[in-house]
Amino acid sequence: MSESSAAQESFISHLIELRDRLLRVVIVFIVVFLGLFHWAQDLYALLARPMLAVLPKGGQMIATEVITPFLVPIKVAMMTAFLVTLPYTLYQIWSFIAPGLYQHEKRLGVPLVIASVLLFLAGMAFAYFLVFPIVFGFVVGVAPVGVAVMTDIGKYLDFVMTMFIAFGVTFEVPIVVILLVKMGMVSVAKLREIRPYMIVGAFVIGAIFTPPDVISQFMLAVPLWLLYEAGILVAAMLVKPRVEPASDFQPMSDEEMDAELDRIESEDGAHK
Repeated sequence: MSESSAAQESFISHLIELRDRLLRVVIVFIVVFLGLFHWAQDLYALLARPMLAVLPKGGQMIATEVITPFLVPIKVAMMTAFLVTLPYTLYQIWSFIAPGLYQHEKRLGVPLVIASVLLFLAGMAFAYFLVFPIVFGFVVGVAPVGVAVMTDIGKYLDFVMTMFIAFGVTFEVPIVVILLVKMGMVSVAKLREIRPYMIVGAFVIGAIFTPPDVISQFMLAVPLWLLYEAGILVAAMLVKPRVEPASDFQPMSDEEMDAELDRIESEDGAHK
């Protein structure tokens, strides 16, 4: 068998393996989604609880489109199914790429994947339990007199998803910092040097992805800064500083230099 034929067969076998793993992921997702379909309305009610808790007595959410009351809970069920099946999805991805990695890459990859998932979920939980009550309370509190706050369920879902992604990605900062240091793209000393710019950038990001109130901006910017610092600490522990090898060369003293010159002169005289 020629080398090109062997390479082609190897490529096809990898494609077949990738197809099989993707099919498994899709099948598991569909099964979990169908299992959650019956509780779609309850899942949306759970997601809407932070907003409903701060509405005035008798306040409620509204649907401005015909099929929104059906589609929005379905989207929430799909999002929940994605989160539930995420560990299995990551396992399939890891099983596909792991054979092509070095041993040290495997040792680093598994903890980073697990930590990234946990940190993303922690970011979502932080937004749901701490940020949403404050943000929604602020929005309802600043409403003018005579204005009833009745949020559309579709717009509410879009806002919640944006906040989940913003805080989930924010909590991934330590993973990004560690990877950049491990790949040699930046040093720990450089990360410490650019700390002031990072703090300013954290507050800029907080101003972009949160409503225009100081509290919610701080609740995104401060964790982003603290997680950046945590990433620096972990990276400093994981990356050992390079130790320059000791040189074998030692400069000669004046006495040794004079003795060497005398030896050379005596050897030259002997040859003559």
